[in-house]
Amino acid sequence: MILTLDIGNTNIKTALFNGMDMEKYWRLSTNVNATSDEYGINMMNLFRYDDIGPGVVEGIIISSVVPTINFTIEHMCQNYFGLNPVFIGPGVKTGINIRYENPHELGSDRIANAVAAYEEYGGPTIFIDFGTATTFGVVDEGKNGGDFLGGAIFPGIKLASEALVSGTAKLPRFALAKPEHVIGKTTLTNLQSGMYYGYVGMVTNLVQRMKQELGRDARVVATGGMAALIAEESKVIDKLDGLLTLKGLRLIYERNMHNLD
Repeated sequence: MILTLDIGNTNIKTALFNGMDMEKYWRLSTNVNATSDEYGINMMNLFRYDDIGPGVVEGIIISSVVPTINFTIEHMCQNYFGLNPVFIGPGVKTGINIRYENPHELGSDRIANAVAAYEEYGGPTIFIDFGTATTFGVVDEGKNGGDFLGGAIFPGIKLASEALVSGTAKLPRFALAKPEHVIGKTTLTNLQSGMYYGYVGMVTNLVQRMKQELGRDARVVATGGMAALIAEESKVIDKLDGLLTLKGLRLIYERNMHNLD
């Protein structure tokens, strides 16, 4: 089985794949101060809870947007699984062409998303990852497989709401939720309305402009923790795929298996 880990700024999403089938899915908090043993014990507890022995893991592949934690996670994999993990980076075959001016700037999670989006949905596809940052990417048909054309990044809705209340003296903290009305009657519903409907509007505008630049329609796939909440109101999201990044990691591992022997 293949263990996939997507290390984000807030959470680590991890899944165990048996071929194309996902056997288990877990989430851990990202903690840059945790040791490799702390992560290892947490992982062992998750495996033990689901009655899975760590020995079933034959390979590990990781995408990370938190470089300071990579050394810790690498040692956790070596000490608790007896395996050297593969990190998405230079030299790893992805199966898609990256049309970035500087491909090394592209986050490894976005590469995994692009691989899965093209494999699952073809091109053109716009994929949106609603995480700590909200990232957009566009994949299209290329001469030799899929092309990652580029995208856009802006603050995630949780990050934006936290910045709003921490940067103001009188605005209270509030739960992210879809309010019944756009015209709020209280400070709380004003905050919820502005954040929620404003965010949906930003997503809609960016998707529409991307389709205009493409010159044709495109499927829109959303992933990430806040995807379902935004998709409830947005009319531009066609598909929710909460495992998009982890599926991409599995695909990339398979495309590099012969180089790992």
